[in-house]
Amino acid sequence: MHYVIPLPPQAALPVLGGGLFPIRRVFCVGRNYADHAREMGADPSREPPFFFTKPADAVTDRSRIPYPPATANLHHEIELVVGLATGGADVDADAALALVYGYGVGVDLTRRDLQDVAKKGGKPWDMAKGFDFSGPCGPLARAAEIGHPGSGAITLAVNGQERQRGDLSQMIWSVAEVLAHLSRLVTLAPGDLVFTGTPAGVGPVARGDRLFGRVDGVGEIDLAIV
Repeated sequence: MHYVIPLPPQAALPVLGGGLFPIRRVFCVGRNYADHAREMGADPSREPPFFFTKPADAVTDRSRIPYPPATANLHHEIELVVGLATGGADVDADAALALVYGYGVGVDLTRRDLQDVAKKGGKPWDMAKGFDFSGPCGPLARAAEIGHPGSGAITLAVNGQERQRGDLSQMIWSVAEVLAHLSRLVTLAPGDLVFTGTPAGVGPVARGDRLFGRVDGVGEIDLAIV
């Protein structure tokens, strides 16, 4: 006897103006805003960028996100998301933006209590960051239409009260520099998504909360925790 296991549908994000962006892999930059690094107890002047991953199907454009199991401390982290049209290895920062297809607004949901335990034990963060529906993201805006934003407000409000506010210009590592660093670790490819880090103000959300995030010149995300 043998079994045939059907493949799940490929994860994808909608594109403003029509179409879908198929997702290959999801990379996330840790502590890419100095104020957030400090609120997490790190020194932003001393570390190069580091990365963790989420499964491709953790990214969703659903407007209703289920509160995940195994946590009592779910946190929001608003981020600029970058989708790649082409790839490469050892890409120079001066050439990195040519890889970009478009930009979106995402939220890196984090089971902070699981992450804190993992940090203390020197263990991986996978189950703190890579659970189901942990990467809600709005539609991608094509770089050909909006350009490559290097500045602009990035904000998130919970139930109408602002929690996070920063500016893309405050990134420790720019999008081009992030892509260049990442391309020295893996060969980037079309369909890769990169979450580029979050400003200060991360905090807990509960069932019933409404989150609204925005990146000026890029787009918005509006979702509920259910």
